Amino acid sequence: MKELVEYIVKTLVDKPEEVDVKEVSGKSVTIYELKVGVGDLGKVIGKQGQTARSIRTILNACASKIHKRAVLEILES
Repeated sequence: MKELVEYIVKTLVDKPEEVDVKEVSGKSVTIYELKVGVGDLGKVIGKQGQTARSIRTILNACASKIHKRAVLEILES
């Protein structure tokens, strides 16, 4: 699922080489920490958080198939 997040975000941003996703696995929850370039943060979040919400929805749909929870944290660089 890390690759899925990377693929989605890299298609949205202007500087795809600055996209960094770290996966922190727990027993029932996996946290994905996303860092993007300085000017690309707004593109990932979207208007009123709609783009970020959509990415989280896709991520949770994939995680539910393996009976886990997924959390996407968008961090500032």
